Amino acid sequence: MKYNAGEYDVIVVGAGHAGCEAALAASRMGLKTMICTINLDSIAMMPCNPNIGGTAKGHLVREVDALGGEMAINIDNTFIQSRMLNLSKGPAVHSLRAQADKKKYQDRMKNVLESQENLQVRQLEVTELQVEEGNVVGIVTKNGGIFNCKSVVLTTGTYLRSRIIIGDVTYNSGPNGLSAANELSQSLIDLGISLRRFKTGTPARINMRSVDFSKMIEQPGDEKIVPFSFMSKNINREQVSCWLTYTNSETHRIIEENISRSPMYNGLIEGVGPRYCPSIEDKVMRFKDKPRHQIFVEPEGEDTLEMYIGGMSSSLPEDVQVKMLRTLEGLENVEIMRTAYAIEYDSIDPTQLKPTLEFKSIKGLYGAGQLNGSSGYEEAASQGIVAGINAALNVQGKEELILTRSDGYIGVLIDDLVTKGTNEPYRMMTSRAEYRLLLRQDNADFRLTDIGYKVGLVTEDRYDKYLERKNNVETELDRVKSLQVTGKKEVNEYLISIGSSELKKPIKFYELIKRPEVDYFSLSALDPNRPVQSDDIGEQINIIAKYEGYITNQLEQVNKFRKFEKKLLDESIDYSEIRGLRIEAIQKLSSIKPISIGQASRISGVSPADISVLLIYLENKRKMNSNN
Repeated sequence: MKYNAGEYDVIVVGAGHAGCEAALAASRMGLKTMICTINLDSIAMMPCNPNIGGTAKGHLVREVDALGGEMAINIDNTFIQSRMLNLSKGPAVHSLRAQADKKKYQDRMKNVLESQENLQVRQLEVTELQVEEGNVVGIVTKNGGIFNCKSVVLTTGTYLRSRIIIGDVTYNSGPNGLSAANELSQSLIDLGISLRRFKTGTPARINMRSVDFSKMIEQPGDEKIVPFSFMSKNINREQVSCWLTYTNSETHRIIEENISRSPMYNGLIEGVGPRYCPSIEDKVMRFKDKPRHQIFVEPEGEDTLEMYIGGMSSSLPEDVQVKMLRTLEGLENVEIMRTAYAIEYDSIDPTQLKPTLEFKSIKGLYGAGQLNGSSGYEEAASQGIVAGINAALNVQGKEELILTRSDGYIGVLIDDLVTKGTNEPYRMMTSRAEYRLLLRQDNADFRLTDIGYKVGLVTEDRYDKYLERKNNVETELDRVKSLQVTGKKEVNEYLISIGSSELKKPIKFYELIKRPEVDYFSLSALDPNRPVQSDDIGEQINIIAKYEGYITNQLEQVNKFRKFEKKLLDESIDYSEIRGLRIEAIQKLSSIKPISIGQASRISGVSPADISVLLIYLENKRKMNSNN
């Protein structure tokens, strides 16, 4: 028996990393919001790697934080190890990564949701969407409840018709033994939404007592902890080490001898897996020239003996998993606590979405996270916060938010998904961002906090801290640009002592910082009146000075990019009536329905010649309108 269970402005379906950010965004913007999940124990769950951040992913976390999200604050409060990656490279690819205490991460985020004003947390399975005249109007739950609403955000993760696969053993289940969502997929299909099967997987978990760490390489955290959130300051915490070991010829032999039992190779797995996070059997078979592969043994928390085997995702039978794990140095007597598995699930073709993450065919319905074909907690959270913001703005009758490729990694992620689509689980990488020198993790607040504040998500406290940091950088930048250094004897002696050349004539301190062998910090002896400030401000001065030429060039590229983004295309355009467009272009443009010439230019199958035709079409249309 169905019954009227209540009414909300926004309902978020799923409470993983996308769902949490979506629900918090909508409720913090003043909308009456409900988040529902099959099991409350799944809130912010980390079914795979127990960490946040990493190469490119760290950028996304900083951007979520700059917009007013929770992920960065949550990991800053619950991490057990922190490391800044790629420090030997330029600042564009520096990325923060933190090992999480996964249970504490979950518990804190659950508490944040439960305590949030305007937000109700419910354990419910959604089985159906209600749509009237092309508008989403509510959801139906397995318990018979009908909840009316004005917007819905789908963040179903890997739960839609999910199937666990371990060797030749298969069964319907969500991750970590939680229930699958077996009914909602049919409702989406009935609404004309195209679904496909993707696959991901996770390694085994082992008991710490069965590990011989003396045979492994210790991986400690950084001595100086850099927070994820711009709101966090001066974190001092005892850190837990991770450990490194390697596969070997015996490991590879066991895998090769049992490859016929792998569902990846015998056809049992139908879904497409992630290219950049392959299973160990896939790595061994594809890269036979490599004598070994890195394996990271990582603690899952301070109050558990479970450890995660990073780099060893597998769907091989359980008995094979035991054998291959025991060939690794330090794991000769290992005890498995949770068996590795692959999981198949339904996802959508993301080209069905607008850049706002709203479905083109159903108003008020948004998609975020692994439902959209992405992979990773950070990618999910990034889409979640944008979908949540836009669901709220839609209800408020305000202009929705579109982040472009020049705004941030989030803009790159969403544009790639909705414009190009993906044939495999999408993972963010720095190489995907063409303006990555501008889109650094250290300046995410300068790029996005104003946007978060304008839409009503960034709090006054967050905004004041952002303005203070911005002012400190600008003030110090003005000071070093006006400060002059002369070639006095003591100055030249100091410069020579630190490996730099002496001055022949006076120079601005800012220009001196540009020398490759010195930086803002090493020149402190020549700057006795330097104000006391955080290292973070000095690092900003360093980057701005040393990369000024490159930054200027990228800003020019961004200006050209924005010109095309401002040339808007109406959704109602009939591309088949535009003379000069190729058949493939007509098909792709009609399917994607780009919102601008810029987006159209990034669609696979749309050539520069097609773009020229579109530009002529727009110009002719402009002239006709002006004549009328």
